[in-house]
Amino acid sequence: MRKNETKAKLNNGQTVFGAFGNVPAPSTVEALGYLGYDFVIIDGEHSAVELETVENMVRAADVSNITPLARIAFNHPQNLLRFLDAGCLGVEIPMVNTAEEAQRVADAVRYPPRGIRGLAGVRANEWNLLRSTADYVKMANDEVLCIVQIETKQAFANVTAIASIPEIDMVFVGPTDTSSALGFPGETQHPEVLKVLENMGKVIRDSGKHAGTIGFGKDHVNKLGGWGYNYFATNVQSLLITAARNYLADCKAGVAK
Repeated sequence: MRKNETKAKLNNGQTVFGAFGNVPAPSTVEALGYLGYDFVIIDGEHSAVELETVENMVRAADVSNITPLARIAFNHPQNLLRFLDAGCLGVEIPMVNTAEEAQRVADAVRYPPRGIRGLAGVRANEWNLLRSTADYVKMANDEVLCIVQIETKQAFANVTAIASIPEIDMVFVGPTDTSSALGFPGETQHPEVLKVLENMGKVIRDSGKHAGTIGFGKDHVNKLGGWGYNYFATNVQSLLITAARNYLADCKAGVAK
């Protein structure tokens, strides 16, 4: 296990940038690290990634020194355990609506006495070959980054209670599902969506937690940074589509001339 540099940067007051790895390719993860991204979120919610590929994506992250996190679709301790045992240094759990649901996440990602995570000789602790089990447990509990996503009206109403849970490190506001919940599906820049993001950012930071969301470019990040957000993600699929569209249009324009 290695130090969670993304968590360290956040706790030192820095802003971090990453991408959802919704294209399950280790080489893409490795390249993101070389490009200078702070973290990659291996996407177990909106992609077809398998656990064997997760391990290889984590290995790729280790090579290029990018922090591997995981978005996991089902908030169940055994499901979170498999991604953490593969070597992910944190989790981001979607659709957390209540403090009780958030507490289940917090309990699942840390070993006793701080949680209920199951302990075994696995990839995450180098199969007990490089350090004592006690040293690993302490390091894992300290380094894991525990993130919950809020993206419904119920969650927004419960944000103070969710953010008050001690072992939750960050609350991430999902703008796409927020736009859907508010009746403006896909309109992530709608004034009502931005109003929620502004309000949630203030509550989250006033609770002493980090605030995360999707970053839609320089001006958007600048605005949301002013609202307290310090963790911004994009997604690999969007980057690929944007670059591919622009490249094709540019080349076709060259032929037309």
